[in-house]
Amino acid sequence: MSRRNLFTYGAAVTVALALALFIGWWRVDGPGAPEPVAQRPLPLTQMEFQMTDQGGETVGPASLLGNPSMVFFGFTYCPDVCPTTLSDISGWLDDLGEAVAEMNVVFITVDPERDTVDAMAEYVSYFHPAIQGWSGTLEETARAAEGFRASYEKVATDGDYTMNHTASVFLFDAEGQFASIIDYHEPREFAAPKIRRVLARAEEETS
Repeated sequence: MSRRNLFTYGAAVTVALALALFIGWWRVDGPGAPEPVAQRPLPLTQMEFQMTDQGGETVGPASLLGNPSMVFFGFTYCPDVCPTTLSDISGWLDDLGEAVAEMNVVFITVDPERDTVDAMAEYVSYFHPAIQGWSGTLEETARAAEGFRASYEKVATDGDYTMNHTASVFLFDAEGQFASIIDYHEPREFAAPKIRRVLARAEEETS
C-alpha cells in the first residue's frame, strides 16, 4: 500500500472512530440521552399543588397547560446558580422573539420561608419579563418538587442557612407531558433546539 493510500485509510478510520464515539456520547451522556425513567417528572396533569405567583394570583400545574413550559427551582438568596440560570433563560427567551408569548416560564422557590410573594416579584423583575415567580407553603413546595422529581435541602451555615437544590430546567409540552431537561450551564446550541422542538410540536398540534 502506498504512503498516500495509507494516509487516506488512516484518516478515514480516525474520522469513523471519532464519529462513533460522538454518537455514543450523544446517546448515553449527551443531549440525546434518554432521561432515566425513575427520575422523569410526572405529567403536569398528574401533579397536585397550589402556589401564588408574583402578582398574587393562585396558580398550580393546571396553569401551565395549553402552552409549552419551562420550570426551574431555586431561591432568591441563591448566590450563583439561580441568577446564572435565570440569566441563561432570559437569553434563550430573547432568542425566541415573538414566540416567547407561547411559553410558560416559571421559577419556583424552594425557600418559601424567606421568598414571599413580594420578594419573588422583585427578584424576577431583574430578568426576562416572561419569567413568573411562584411561592407556596412548605407543604405545597414539597408536593411540587415531588411531582417534578426535583430535590432540595436546607443547609445550615454560620448563623444562617442556604438551600441545595436541583439546578436543571424542566421542559414540558403544551399538553403537560415531560419533554426534556436542560442541564445547568448547558451550551445554548443544545438548549435552544430543545425549546424550539416543544414550540414546534405545539404549533403542529394546533395547525
